[in-house]
Amino acid sequence: MSEKTTLDVIKEQIAEHSILLYMKGTPQFPQCGFSARAVEVLTQYNKPFAYVNILEHPDIRAELPKYAQWPTFPQLWIKGELIGGSDIILEMAQAGELEPLIVEAAAE
Repeated sequence: MSEKTTLDVIKEQIAEHSILLYMKGTPQFPQCGFSARAVEVLTQYNKPFAYVNILEHPDIRAELPKYAQWPTFPQLWIKGELIGGSDIILEMAQAGELEPLIVEAAAE
């Protein structure tokens, strides 16, 4: 049996979790302001979401930006699609565009 590549792991994580946040730190203890802001927005919807602390996974931290074609963290993925980083998350939340995506994804 072959070893899973980091890219395989990333693809599995994205496929397994309808709402997934790649972030620095954890939701309880974010390690950067952008990750903290993303968690703050997500928690207001009271829907569960998965996260990956990229500080504990340097391989994912290195590979995900290439795969996603998105250079920074946090990265929010909903139903296998990259939504964006903290600025986009905040803008979508303020425009009322994020909540329906979160509610729909959490219901699946």
